[in-house]
Amino acid sequence: MVRPNTHHEVSKGAQLLAHPAETLTATKYLFGNTSKESLIEIPQGKLYLVRPHSLKGTSELIFNDAAASIRRTGQEFQYQLVIQRAYEEGEADLVEEDEDGAADALGAEKDEKTFLLDQSLQFRSDIRDNGEAVFAWRDLSGDSDDVYEFVCDQSTKPGEISTFEIAAIECQYERKFRRPKDTATEKDLQQFNFSAEPIPDPSPLPSPTFKPIAAPSPKGQAEADTPAAAAKERTASKRADKAMVSVKESGPTVAPPSAAKPASLEILTKERAELHLFDFDSGSFIVQDPSVIATVHEVGTWQYWLQITGAEREWLGQKVVADLNPVFNFEYLSFIFNHYTDDGSAYSWLLRFKDQETEERFQDGLMRALWEQLNETKWKKVDKDDQQYVLDAFQDLTMDDAQGGEEGEGEEEEVDEVAEDDGQRSEHYDTDEEEDDVVVRDEDGNVNSQLAVGYKHDRSFVVRGSKIGVFKHTPNNNLEFSTNISKVTTPNGQLFSPKKVMLHAEDSNMILQNENNLNSLYRMDLEYGKVVDEWKVHDDIAVKSFAPDKKYAQMTNEQTFIGLSDNALYRIDPRLSGNKLVDSQLKQYASNNAFSNAATTEQGYIAVASEKGDIRMFDRLGIRAKTSLPALGEGIIGLDVSADGRWILATCRTYLMLIDALQKDGKNEGKLGFQASFSKDSKPQPRRLALSPNHVAQFQHETKTPLSFTPARFNTGVDDRETSVITATGPFIITWNIKKVLANRKDPYTIKRYAEEVKADDFKYGSDKNVIVALPNEVNMVAKQSFKKPTRESIAAAETPRRSSARRRLGKTEVVDSPY
Repeated sequence: MVRPNTHHEVSKGAQLLAHPAETLTATKYLFGNTSKESLIEIPQGKLYLVRPHSLKGTSELIFNDAAASIRRTGQEFQYQLVIQRAYEEGEADLVEEDEDGAADALGAEKDEKTFLLDQSLQFRSDIRDNGEAVFAWRDLSGDSDDVYEFVCDQSTKPGEISTFEIAAIECQYERKFRRPKDTATEKDLQQFNFSAEPIPDPSPLPSPTFKPIAAPSPKGQAEADTPAAAAKERTASKRADKAMVSVKESGPTVAPPSAAKPASLEILTKERAELHLFDFDSGSFIVQDPSVIATVHEVGTWQYWLQITGAEREWLGQKVVADLNPVFNFEYLSFIFNHYTDDGSAYSWLLRFKDQETEERFQDGLMRALWEQLNETKWKKVDKDDQQYVLDAFQDLTMDDAQGGEEGEGEEEEVDEVAEDDGQRSEHYDTDEEEDDVVVRDEDGNVNSQLAVGYKHDRSFVVRGSKIGVFKHTPNNNLEFSTNISKVTTPNGQLFSPKKVMLHAEDSNMILQNENNLNSLYRMDLEYGKVVDEWKVHDDIAVKSFAPDKKYAQMTNEQTFIGLSDNALYRIDPRLSGNKLVDSQLKQYASNNAFSNAATTEQGYIAVASEKGDIRMFDRLGIRAKTSLPALGEGIIGLDVSADGRWILATCRTYLMLIDALQKDGKNEGKLGFQASFSKDSKPQPRRLALSPNHVAQFQHETKTPLSFTPARFNTGVDDRETSVITATGPFIITWNIKKVLANRKDPYTIKRYAEEVKADDFKYGSDKNVIVALPNEVNMVAKQSFKKPTRESIAAAETPRRSSARRRLGKTEVVDSPY
């Protein structure tokens, strides 16, 4: 283990050690919860077995993607170091059918290596010259100098590395002396410091993404006095010296002035906490005030205010709205949220409470305010079980301790195949055409707005005002312009811009909605490229949205489909004479439920969402819902369901919800919520898929616009299982790995940033590896492998689509009336 060898390194380490209580606090939180099996985790890295003098070879890559954790055993004072393999997408089934299926594959013996944390392992860490953090320990079953090495992913924060090593040292102490770590002196812990033991490089090593700038090395040399200090100092100083060429340092983030507080009508909660602010440059939360008062006020009719006050200043004040993006973590007694200023800047704050009871009181008050602001309904009127359903959704299952250093500069894990130009293709250009061969923007100001991906045939359709562009999917996963439908008109010749579109009848037809006539729908014959029928649905019931009869109905000749109005769900049959609504399959409610979206399973089960945020689950049309799930607060703007009905994916403006519809106990165990209702006290816990607040703050720091997700989608395919989720907000397109979500992995999403706003997105049918993206004036197919982990670099670096390698050159005469 390399020790600091410059005055610069010593000073940086000293700065971190100026607050030794933080180190103690970190391990207090780790060890404090005796019910938790894992004490601490490094979520991503590679495991090698290195044999410096073996004829078998220098090193062997054991797990290409793995997590390292320290775990309790069944015996007191005994702990294990656990290295657990993480499956790459597609390597294993997404979910088993039994109730434990969500993560069974992760626990297979062949995918996990365990080591009893003992002094004989000589566990130590190092930061290499290329910036990689590595943990090493002896292979007790091999030669004397054989070692296992866990090379951390470059996104791992320095605080995580040092805290992990400190925890390992304290576990070894407890094993040797059979007493709690709190009784240890620094001298006791020093005997578990193996920094002098060398750590050989595994071969071959992955190349660093950036070349660090070397720092001058004075003659002086210093050593840390304690294992804890050494661990903190090594990681801090090494990472501090690794000045990245690509990052422009701008100094620590400074808290903005607090907004003026309005008059308070009522105090909903008032608690004391410690205040931290996320620093964009270092990628860590920095303590701003050790003791503040956080108060939630009612300040008007359905209006609420969060005020945080210190002894010497007002730190911040802001309205309680959905853009707070609240995340509660009871393991670390913390609450993270976003704060926005009038100029559009965003900041990420953290409150840390003294105990769980204090945080629960604050959560009750804040969530009451947020619920009432969004729903204009008193929280106390909500059923207790429904209240718990809402509160559970805003708890973070996987937040890391906010003691860390900078965000990693690393990129997404390596992939076997990388396309020559990362898989992107624009519809505008051929590689050999001149710039003036195409028109890329409409003179009337129209931009791309909707995307429909074909299932039966390899085509995608992009709506742009009253035009529809048609693009062919090529065998090498590119887009090739096929044709342009230049004017969308009603059968009587009235021009209109489709509000919503859906492919139908083996992708031979497209159903269109005209916002100027919501009681009718229109059928376009795609072979001729014109609207041929107007279907009057009902004289008094408008069509707000529509969905296929079954998940993959567009691949069949099925003629009927599902329609929604504000308060009704019904079947539409175009073969009927007169109005097309099937009266016998109409479910109409007396009140306005503000239905917004519907989605169907492969069996034809129906999920219906509303602008109020609730979800209803039906096994067929014309009857009451089998299950009703309460709203979390925000309205639902998009809905998707897995083919088998197990998973419901709802999109709200600032987060997604993933809901398991399988019942795991009670009289309806093994049935879906579509088939039978959940018992009153066993509603599923929604998984709230949200960007971490610090990433949200960095997004808005770059774009000055709040989050606004596009409708999220699962990957699709009759013989494929859902493994990924795709959505976008502003210029960022985001994909979640469902297996990582179900395994509670930290940051289970990757991103790709464009220079312009993403208007629509979806997976190519039959694949989770390729994504079709509609920008205002571009349409691309992009390989998902080009997505990156959210770091300062990937968030800040906008990408411009490259020219297409389409086979056919498009002349001016073909595109002069259209950007396609």
